[in-house]
Amino acid sequence: MNWLDIGALDDIPLRGARIVRTKLGCVAVFRTDDQEIFATSNTCPHKGGPLSEGIVHGQKVTCPLHNWVFDLNTGQAQGADEGSIRTYAVRVDGGRIMLDATNLMASNAA
Repeated sequence: MNWLDIGALDDIPLRGARIVRTKLGCVAVFRTDDQEIFATSNTCPHKGGPLSEGIVHGQKVTCPLHNWVFDLNTGQAQGADEGSIRTYAVRVDGGRIMLDATNLMASNAA
């Protein structure tokens, strides 16, 4: 894995999100609990809504445009909605958020 330090855990409010800008697009980083972090693509596949501006509840995020709900573990849309978002490995190490850039870099390959 290729771990990148993307900031302090305390920089993200509980049940909030921040964006990490990369050459391949934006990654949304969500804090769902004191030590629980998820990272996904920031764009909803339905109408392109910015998921980092959505409502974080449990281990899910609701798109701010049309209320599609995504599981932050799998990226799958919930309920009757069909679609998914990309997820990225992320962890907390000593109060710092570490993002695995391996899949992020590979997502543009081919």
